[in-house]
Amino acid sequence: MDNIRNIGFIGIGNMGAPMAGQLARKGFSLTVYDTHATTANAFAQEHGARVARSAAEVGIGADAVIFMLPSDQVVRQVLFTDGLATQLAPGSIAIDMGTSAPAVTRSISAELATLGIGYLDAPVMGGVVFAKDASLDIMVSGDDASIERCRPLFDAMGRKLWPCGDIGSAHVLKAMTNYINACALINTLEAMTIGRKFGLDSKVMAEAIDVMCNGRQHPVVKKIIPHVLTHKFGTGMAMQLIAKDVKIAVDSAHSVGAAVPLGEATEKLWRAACEQIGGSRDHSEIVKYWETASGVQL
Repeated sequence: MDNIRNIGFIGIGNMGAPMAGQLARKGFSLTVYDTHATTANAFAQEHGARVARSAAEVGIGADAVIFMLPSDQVVRQVLFTDGLATQLAPGSIAIDMGTSAPAVTRSISAELATLGIGYLDAPVMGGVVFAKDASLDIMVSGDDASIERCRPLFDAMGRKLWPCGDIGSAHVLKAMTNYINACALINTLEAMTIGRKFGLDSKVMAEAIDVMCNGRQHPVVKKIIPHVLTHKFGTGMAMQLIAKDVKIAVDSAHSVGAAVPLGEATEKLWRAACEQIGGSRDHSEIVKYWETASGVQL
């Protein structure tokens, strides 16, 4: 199974759809599954993919199966409860491209290894916009040979591949980068609400911070200007998912005895915002937490 051509893709959501679409454009034979059948059918009609009737069916004849799912619990359910692992052939590779807890990733890898199935964690950075133009940054960890076999898949979906080492390491890095971004968003919005209390104009502040703290992943560029100041709040990432990512980062720090006071405070703030605003709301709406407390609006 050296030549990977038959690909299964489970999770055709905001991120999964454009990522799977890139694979289809590159000529891979694609079988998709989503719990929302209408979503999977619409994707298949647009891209010429086959729709599986169940998650387990995706594994039949697949060289590799990619998951873009909301949590590691769902990944585990798909593999072991829904029966996907029983349909994957020895030598095939399962790839978790979502955000999962490293300990769970390592556990799943060990279980699949007993069946002769490879496992990679390959989370992405960049969001929906970058998924649509195949410019994602992809972190990957696991067996080197499996990574090389799957490199054409990663090249089709992203601009750069970041090998991270042993299985679970990419999920650690993803948690840390999301943790940094989550902290940066809170820090920036807090600073801007203070500026508003002094009478500063929101747009002037945002544009000044953009110049002084530039970078494609900075929350000013990616979230505050296009989504917060316009009140569009359409980043495609729910607040509860960011809260989950921060918790993974904090739990990972605790597991190795690392001090993480800002992380603990950040986790508490995101959890409180979920309760106050709603976990299913777009994560850029966390600005409302500061707006309400400060009595100003950005």
